[in-house]
Amino acid sequence: MIEVSASNASGSIYSRTEEMMNGEILKFDMGYNSKANMGLKMKAIVCTKYGPPEVLHLKEVEKPTPRDNEILIKIHATTVNYGDTLARNFKDISPRKFNMPFLFWLFAKIYFGIRKPKITILGNEFAGEIASAGKDVKSFKQGDRVFGYLGQNMGAYAEYLCMPEDGCVALKPANMTYEEAAVVPYGAIMALNLLRKMNIHPGQNVLVNGASGGIGSAAVQLARHFGAEVTGVCGTPRIELVKSLGADSVIDYTKEDFTQSGETYDLIFDILGKSSFSRCKSSLSQNGRYLLASFKMRQLFQMLWTSMIGSKRIICAIASGSKEDLISVKELIEAGKIKSIIDRRYPLENTAEAHQYVETGNKKGHVVIILEHNNKT
Repeated sequence: MIEVSASNASGSIYSRTEEMMNGEILKFDMGYNSKANMGLKMKAIVCTKYGPPEVLHLKEVEKPTPRDNEILIKIHATTVNYGDTLARNFKDISPRKFNMPFLFWLFAKIYFGIRKPKITILGNEFAGEIASAGKDVKSFKQGDRVFGYLGQNMGAYAEYLCMPEDGCVALKPANMTYEEAAVVPYGAIMALNLLRKMNIHPGQNVLVNGASGGIGSAAVQLARHFGAEVTGVCGTPRIELVKSLGADSVIDYTKEDFTQSGETYDLIFDILGKSSFSRCKSSLSQNGRYLLASFKMRQLFQMLWTSMIGSKRIICAIASGSKEDLISVKELIEAGKIKSIIDRRYPLENTAEAHQYVETGNKKGHVVIILEHNNKT
């Protein structure tokens, strides 16, 4: 996890920028080998221009072939999450609309494409099976059932994808279907990274603001796993969803402002920064922390200030996924600590419709895209 804290605020930003410039962010390589794949095609949802869901089209594209250190994965399920909708229409995302500091927006703009998308196949979560593997691959074999997270590289809106053996991919939890497993990686990895850093222990009170989204739903379950008493904040349509995730209490933000309830919390995890430290300060216990996964420069300065003055602190942090994180998530799933709740399922050819539904703001759980394969692919 990259934590932007008072002791390393500038270093973390600069190191992240250096990673972007050195190719972690600016390199997009799905393992395509044009000579090896001549004549081999697969179906994929392709986005060649920015815009509304209607810019997503089903097309035949070149099928990838794994390099020596890569695995070829036959995708059975993928998802529509916030990152997918953001990348699809990034041309309209101004620095003000972006949930992170300007520097992050600038490099994201360069990475995704200024005028038109550089990444034409979206989808950053998946579940599927190993179709083949490069000669140097040791930890996977053909037929293994896997799930994973592609991050900003994306590419899961396709029948097949290639990724390195040491990428963020692991054997699928035995107690989940492909559909259930596909929706877990992003939210669970982010929530696990951030909550581990907070050292939650039994008896603490934790509030999750934005408890029904990908990160929020995982945070509710993980905070409960760590022994905390959890309060979830969400809108009216998703109250039952958050209750089903194990929240001890649920606040409907359309009817009640949690900062005015008089309750105090050891940790307030504000997923999208919808509140503010000034509003939440009175709701924090002594030595309480206000955790942000999305933040601007103002919050970074506030973090620096609160590290020197007072006992209540604001923490701005980001997390990157790894194979080790995903394996930890798999173990928690198999132990019954994390579950996924699916709202709707769409076939690959209806991906645009799935994006439309997600953008209504009415989803109650995850939205899954299902891929059906035949013997010709």
